[in-house]
Formats: sequence, C-alpha cells, structure tokens
Amino acid sequence: MTGSIRRVLVVDDSRLQRRILVASLKKWGFDVVEADSGASAMEICQEEAPDLILSDWMMPGMNGLEFCRNLRKLNTDDYSYFILLTSKSEKNEIAEGLHSGADDFLTKPVNSDELRARISAGERILRMQRELSEKNRIVSETLDELQRVYDAIDKDLMQARKIQESLVPELHGTFGSSDVSLLLKPCGHIGGDLVGMFSPGVNRLGFYSIDVSGHGITSAMMTARLGGYLSSTHFDQNVAMEQRFNRYYALKSPEEVAGILNARLIADTGIEEYFTMAYCTVDLRSGLLKMVQAGHPHPLLIRKDGSTEFIGQGGVPVGLVPDIAYSREEVVLEKGDRLLLYSDGFTEARLESGEMLDDEGLIDLVRKCDGGQSGQEFLDEMYWNLTEVMSKEFGMEDDVSATLFEYNGA
Repeated sequence: MTGSIRRVLVVDDSRLQRRILVASLKKWGFDVVEADSGASAMEICQEEAPDLILSDWMMPGMNGLEFCRNLRKLNTDDYSYFILLTSKSEKNEIAEGLHSGADDFLTKPVNSDELRARISAGERILRMQRELSEKNRIVSETLDELQRVYDAIDKDLMQARKIQESLVPELHGTFGSSDVSLLLKPCGHIGGDLVGMFSPGVNRLGFYSIDVSGHGITSAMMTARLGGYLSSTHFDQNVAMEQRFNRYYALKSPEEVAGILNARLIADTGIEEYFTMAYCTVDLRSGLLKMVQAGHPHPLLIRKDGSTEFIGQGGVPVGLVPDIAYSREEVVLEKGDRLLLYSDGFTEARLESGEMLDDEGLIDLVRKCDGGQSGQEFLDEMYWNLTEVMSKEFGMEDDVSATLFEYNGA
C-alpha cells in the first residue's frame, strides 16, 4: 500500500495489541515503529514525526489524550494523522478526544477492514493537507520574492525621485525685481509634471509648466528628457534659446519652441506619450509677456487689485499632431501683477462631494492665500488648501505642479 502515509507509529502499553496492529500494518506495506507509552512515543515524534499514529487512549502515565495534546504542541511542519484507539463510545468522550487534536477514532477490538478504511481516509486528508502546505510554501516563497523585487524597485524609484528633483534644482529665482516660484508634488515616487525657469541675460526670462500624459516611470523619463531640452544651465542644449553673434543667447518665441518640441516628439517612433505645456517669455523692462498654450490649463492672471482672469486659447498638446502651427498670446503686465501656470492636478482634484475642483475652485484657493506672502509661501499655502478640500478617500490622484511669476516692474 503506497501513498501519503509511509511511516506509522503504534502506541499501546499492551504488547499483544501492538503485535496485532503491527502485523496488519506491515502486511499492507507500512514502515512501523512501536512505543509502549506516551512518553516514549513523544521522544520518537520529536526525532521524526510519523505520518500516522495509532494510539491507545488508556495507558499508564501519559495517556492517549495527553500524548495527543503534547504532540500538537510540537513546532513541526509535518502533520501526523492521529487515530485514537478506545473502548469509549460516549459522545462527550469522543468530543474530548477531538478537542485534544485527534483526527479519528477506532473502537477496540480493532477490525482489520475498518482500520484499513480509516487509514485510507486519513491518507486522503494527509495528501490534501500536504498539497495545501506545498502550495502555501510556494505562495510564501513567491511573496518573499515579490517583496524583494518590490524593495529593489522601491529603492530604484527613490533614486529616480532624487534624479527627477535635480531637474528642478531651485524652487525660487529672482530676476531683477521680479520673482519666479515653483511647486512640484508628484502623486507617487516620481511623476510626469515638470516646471522650470531660465534667463539667458538681464531682463530676459522664460518659464514653463509641463504635464506629460500618464503617470509613473514612462512619464518621469519623458520629463527628464524635456528637462534637458529646456535646461536652465546648459544654454547650448536648450531648444528655447539661440546664440547670436557668438556673444550671447536670445530667447526664441514661445510658439517656435512649441513647434520644435512637437517635431522632435513626432519624429521619435515608438513614443506614444505627449504633453501639455504653457510656456512664457517676458521682457522685464516693459512687462510684455508672450505665451504659448499647448493643451495646458488656462493660466490665471492675478492683477495687483485682486481681480483674476484666465488667459489663453487652449491649443493642441505637444506630440499629438505633426506640422501643427502654434499661436501666441500676448499680455502686458503691470507692476504687482502675478501669473499662475498650473497642471490639471489642481483643477481635476476630486473633492469630498465627488466633483472636481474646476476653475472656480482654483480661484477660491487663490483667494484664500494671503496676498502679502512671498511666491513660495503662496504656492505652499495654495497646495495646503487643496489638500484640505480634496477627497480623503481618493487623495491625490494626479501630480500637482505650478509656476508663479510675480512682476515687480523694471
């Protein structure tokens, strides 16, 4: 007889009873071990747990119930199927045996056919238990491996976040008497938003807000690429600048910059990502601001007197349509005016009501901020106000970023 049960332990203080049981078990092909007491049986089980135990209930010293209880306390991965041999037939006594950890009962004197049938039933249960244990082991090992992989990915993402943060080394810049402040809050380790500023010389300034489609690693890789295209330190690599007379750099028009970026993305086969952008240049002497809006949310112009208006005509995102002509908007800023560029992480934030913040909600966030704050404090409070009204259940579902330009005259 073969199967899940190979090794059987017979425990009985009666040598005759053991011999009867052992004879049948060996005839059926089992490897049989004998013990004349519960104590000696425990020593055997501590060395190597048997597959099946046939134990008498009534024995001097440690009886069958006590042996069963002590067996179940052993810290072992191998389960032993326990059949209690007894002359007891009362239901409360059987219940006591089951409560002690016994799996089955046989009434003495033991019938050979019934014993074989009970062993077959125990073998089926053991087989299922061991299959389940093996599957649990595989699941446990898989989870451990997944945890190791997750930890490695998490470590890489933390490093990727540091690299992405290096794309925006400074969150505030002063240019003449004017200021630019930046806010970048990814919803995960890394994000697809990018903000920045650069100035090739006195009174010339460019700043932008970009939102790459999607989330996660792919979007973050695209922002890294765009950070190189719009570098604030390597002007020779910045597509928004051109060198003139080998002496100085000048800013290209915003619509030309959008066209260059669009052509580069369209030319790269296999890239499905696109991005929205609001990019502005400003002459700090005159306050003339030129802007291209490529699918990005409408920038919010905050006048010195507190009045607000959204500007821009929308436009097509960069990287979607080849050979598209982008248009330019122009606004003359007065001393004390501010321009807010922001990603849709603000306006599409989900509120407790389930609705989105939208444009009116954005204006409310702006109005809650103290007008006397610095640009960085203004953006930080604006973001904090957003977290106060957004849904606690869903939290921040998209990256949140903003660029605030404060014009303070020539």
